[in-house]
Amino acid sequence: MPTTAPHALADVTASGSTLRRFLHGLPGVDAVGLEARAASLGTRSIKTTAKAYAIDLAISMVDLTTLEGADTPGKVRALGAKAVHPDPTDRTTPATAAVCVYPDMVATAKEAVAGSTVKVASVATAFPAGRAALSVKLADVREAVAAGADEIDMVIDRGAFLAGNYLKVYDEITAVKEACGASARLKVIFETGELSTYDNIRRASWLGMLAGADFIKTSTGKVAVNATPANTLLMLEAVRDFRAQTGVQVGVKPAGGIRTSKDAIKFLVLVNETAGEDWLDNHWFRFGASSLLNDLLMQRQKLATGRYSGPDYVTVD
Repeated sequence: MPTTAPHALADVTASGSTLRRFLHGLPGVDAVGLEARAASLGTRSIKTTAKAYAIDLAISMVDLTTLEGADTPGKVRALGAKAVHPDPTDRTTPATAAVCVYPDMVATAKEAVAGSTVKVASVATAFPAGRAALSVKLADVREAVAAGADEIDMVIDRGAFLAGNYLKVYDEITAVKEACGASARLKVIFETGELSTYDNIRRASWLGMLAGADFIKTSTGKVAVNATPANTLLMLEAVRDFRAQTGVQVGVKPAGGIRTSKDAIKFLVLVNETAGEDWLDNHWFRFGASSLLNDLLMQRQKLATGRYSGPDYVTVD
């Protein structure tokens, strides 16, 4: 079994029993306290100059996403063009962090963003359910990487996790990490809405990081409950504590349900107040979103001109 856990914690992945003992030995989550802190941080007021900075930062952190069965090459090319120049009338607008597509659309997306800073991310491992043989999942990843994906967003086997088979989940993540090679970063999606408890989200966060995740991600965006301030705060605490214990920094990506600039700024406050300034960069924090970018662009223009353009100002993705 490959061992990717940092040396300081390598022993905890030696067997299923040691891994279970470690994960169940993590401190229990005070749900009331967690939700109260997330709500409190969400009330912080942001001044106009800071708001302008936060909007540009949020734009630069967006993984502009299309994950529909009806995706076409033309739609993906349009999305790539928007990622590179979100506001064609204002070239001071930052590019987004990435475009996120299915593996069969990676080559098209790569061509669309060529010459820019925009990365191409691809969901894989039988997204969104994660119900497939490991060989199928790894083929999915290798196809995306071979086509030029810079990042892989994988889903864990929630059934195995909820059944307590943590070693199976760990082994799958390490195998996917190996399939990513040296060229692609790995985001591990937990589907927090299906994990039922905050304790499970904390355990999944540590499990993903022990297995070598470059990012831990809340959700697929395909279930009823996706990213929330509370579950994102919990994951930010996990990456902060993981770095303190191992020296390894891991990114966080909330995805699904973040639609407005106001929401995005609340999440940036969570990042700053919980993990710290080191995570206020798109190398370490992302928004998985499709509609968020449009609102950020409209709010950006309002700050610049004093006028609110409305939804016709932006393209419909």
